[in-house]
Amino acid sequence: VQLQASGGGLVQAGGSLRLSCAVSGTTFSAKAIGWYRQAPGKERELVAAIDSDETTYYGDSVKGRFTISRDNAENTVYLKMNNLLPDDTAVYYCNAGGIWGGGRYWYTNDRWGQGTQVTVSS
Repeated sequence: VQLQASGGGLVQAGGSLRLSCAVSGTTFSAKAIGWYRQAPGKERELVAAIDSDETTYYGDSVKGRFTISRDNAENTVYLKMNNLLPDDTAVYYCNAGGIWGGGRYWYTNDRWGQGTQVTVSS
């Protein structure tokens, strides 16, 4: 499985970005996908996830601001991020093929791709 995250950048607080995660080497439509982020000095945290039936999960800190979606024809998952805050600054990674349990996504492999940097200035 290969994952290519893109769409990050530098944005002012209150701004928006749309991240993309292109997935190859697997049956994309059957896979749950998770977006994680890791800020310097912090652990990697689950931001949002989408299951194969389009059930979604959002972390408490992003609910109402981020929207996850998938395009099975393009083998791509998107993360639309609105009203960005400085605390959203991190490297964002996607992960594919984990398990869905307890209403959220759990990664079961260490395939993360290179990630994409999001920096939100105050």
